[in-house]
Amino acid sequence: MTTEAKISRKQQILHALMEMLEDPNMRITTAALAKRVGVSEAALYRHFASKAQMFDALIEFVEETLFSRAKLIQQQELTAISQCQQILTLLLTFVERNAGVSRILTGEALMGENERLGNRVNQLFEKLETQLKQILREAEMREGLRTKDTPANSANLLMAIAEGRIRQYSRTNFRHKPTMAWADQWAILSQSIMRWCCKAHSGLSTQYLCPKIFTILHHCINLWLLVTRIL
Repeated sequence: MTTEAKISRKQQILHALMEMLEDPNMRITTAALAKRVGVSEAALYRHFASKAQMFDALIEFVEETLFSRAKLIQQQELTAISQCQQILTLLLTFVERNAGVSRILTGEALMGENERLGNRVNQLFEKLETQLKQILREAEMREGLRTKDTPANSANLLMAIAEGRIRQYSRTNFRHKPTMAWADQWAILSQSIMRWCCKAHSGLSTQYLCPKIFTILHHCINLWLLVTRIL
């Protein structure tokens, strides 16, 4: 069998596993998975040595998908808030389109499995949170903005909200979609995250506001000097 065929079979197995995870009442066994793929259990084990290894490969797929796209978002010339929004929207949309993944990210499907799998999911969320924290930390230098709380606490809040939406999706058997009303809720949430480094009108960036302030002050001083000369 060629490498391409082996990869294709592996993808079939992982796809079948994700489909099975969408049924919360279905018990995931290698026998049931082999039947769904249309191969024998022995054939299944030629690609994955254990069920834990299948879950491990699925988590790896989630990681590669999320972080490769998150990297592209960070390379764009976007504001910190826009970058955070796009990364969180990426996470929520990915889970919504791959409903079974939500049961892995919440740990529900990993109960009774190798503890290492749960730790790997924890690391995935921690890595995402670290990326958000770094984006928020750099906002002061790039945009003249600071988080109202520390960047670490603010990033933790954002991730807690995203995780909550994923858990809600799983708990409602995928009825309450993670992106439902997300744009409206983000508009409220984003306003509570950042503040200006100097007192400024919320509708203007300090990048443009501060020069305006100095220009106005300069004109006021010139006007004052002119008035004193006349008097």
